[in-house]
Amino acid sequence: MIKNTQFAADFYEKLPKKPYCSWGKGERTLIRSKSHAIRFPLIQINTPHLINYLIFDIDAPDAYLHFLDANLPTPSWIAKNPKNGHCHICYALKTPVCKTENARMKPLRYLASIEYSYAKKLGADLRYTGVLTKNPLDADWQTTFLSPLEYELAELADFIDLETKPKAANEVSGLGRNCMMFDTVRYWAYKAIRAHLNGGYDIWYAEVLKVAINANEVFLDPLGYSEVKATAKSVARWVWRNHNSAEFQQGFSEKQAKRGKKGALVANAKGANQKGGKARSKQYYDMRQEALKMNITGKSIKEISTLLNVHRNTVSNWLKDYQKSN
Repeated sequence: MIKNTQFAADFYEKLPKKPYCSWGKGERTLIRSKSHAIRFPLIQINTPHLINYLIFDIDAPDAYLHFLDANLPTPSWIAKNPKNGHCHICYALKTPVCKTENARMKPLRYLASIEYSYAKKLGADLRYTGVLTKNPLDADWQTTFLSPLEYELAELADFIDLETKPKAANEVSGLGRNCMMFDTVRYWAYKAIRAHLNGGYDIWYAEVLKVAINANEVFLDPLGYSEVKATAKSVARWVWRNHNSAEFQQGFSEKQAKRGKKGALVANAKGANQKGGKARSKQYYDMRQEALKMNITGKSIKEISTLLNVHRNTVSNWLKDYQKSN
């Protein structure tokens, strides 16, 4: 365990300026200055636009041990309810992840996949929104400060095989909601911007906000209005500013071309498998050999699939086929 004096100072520094807070489940959720909110047993520790912590809610008497049973890294802290053993476990991120910026959606998608995969392995509540967390400094909880380490996303991902999240909007939870809402709004905005140019930016933003609100209402546990508004503002500004750029104009055709090329490669690979005795294409054979080399040098299936741009199940099958033949 670690001393919590420095932790308390760092924790307080990273809190939102006016966090949500509450006296407990079923009680009113309030907004207070952080000097006041820090006195509450439940508190908001991530800002509406920035993720500093991954938090998991485990409602089980032995929740404290779940990270060990799942072979996951040591959490930064665990706050346990002494009455029933239920816990919030937290991983502090070394590099915060933005929720709304267009340029940083890739790390958010990565983090959302990590969050979902960890929640599944931990047996955590997939519908936990993460807005209110057991305050690790409050006397109501038995808090154990386990590690001073802050984790990079890749370090967290090393402990798991990232799982695919549910694709139905009413099944998506956690940070996956931010990703899905962002995609829904931006794809609409890319097409709709031409029809709204004459109305001015304020009218455009109002229309984008309407779409964001409608997209958010599909989720079983909708995001807070501040997050919806931030996403709408980010999309509205980016599309308004870039709609005449070469990047924006060429973006769709380039993406379609890449998708078509990838689809052709997959089709060729499948066709080669189905031809039985016929020789596989040289490109397909080379990819299998390259996968084998990477595996021998210690790269994981996940890393190989990313580098070769093929599904990890395909890589796994390639390696199994080689093992069977030797």
